[in-house]
Amino acid sequence: MKTIRLGDEAPNFTAETTEGDINFHEWLGDSWGILFSHPADYTPVCTTELGAVAKYKKEFDKRNTKVIALSVDGLESHKDWIKDINATQNTTVNFPIIADEDHKVSNLYDMIHPNADSKHTVRSVFVIAPDKTVKLTITYPASTGRNFDELLRVIDSLQLTAYHKVATPANWTDGDDCVIVPAVSSEEAKKMFPKGFNEVRPYLRMTPQPNKN
Repeated sequence: MKTIRLGDEAPNFTAETTEGDINFHEWLGDSWGILFSHPADYTPVCTTELGAVAKYKKEFDKRNTKVIALSVDGLESHKDWIKDINATQNTTVNFPIIADEDHKVSNLYDMIHPNADSKHTVRSVFVIAPDKTVKLTITYPASTGRNFDELLRVIDSLQLTAYHKVATPANWTDGDDCVIVPAVSSEEAKKMFPKGFNEVRPYLRMTPQPNKN
């Protein structure tokens, strides 16, 4: 089983989902994407996570990011579970959930870690760019719910750094100062960053976020 690493092409697949059959790459189109797995239907932490994603969907849409979940249970189970999610989390699930009873996608993305659980997926997250390359992977244990504010923060950073020669420092959030990448000389930086920069050290230069007014 191949380990998926940053920069790899996200494996393509076809699957049944609660919103119809999809070809994953075609479904992504020109969008960014988040694929995230759940240990099983009708589990308490997963129920809160899917409810959270439904509430955050507008934030993902603002970032041109599609979200899609996966569980190893079947389509009818998913559809019934969605009723529970909507009722208990005071929301409406508004994104597809992949049915993966045969573990085809789970195995393709190495989502089942036998030393943790031989049957159910761990809480895997893959952030995928429009060119279909994997930009972020996170693996949580089944007992720990994900922080979707952190995933929004990561997408903001990935989208910023994809188009500007900056990196984002520790605990950065959208609007904070950024780090100029070392490959850019200070002379080049004067032209590239008209807002100026603070040279804390020759290798540590801070500049206002370039895509903000």
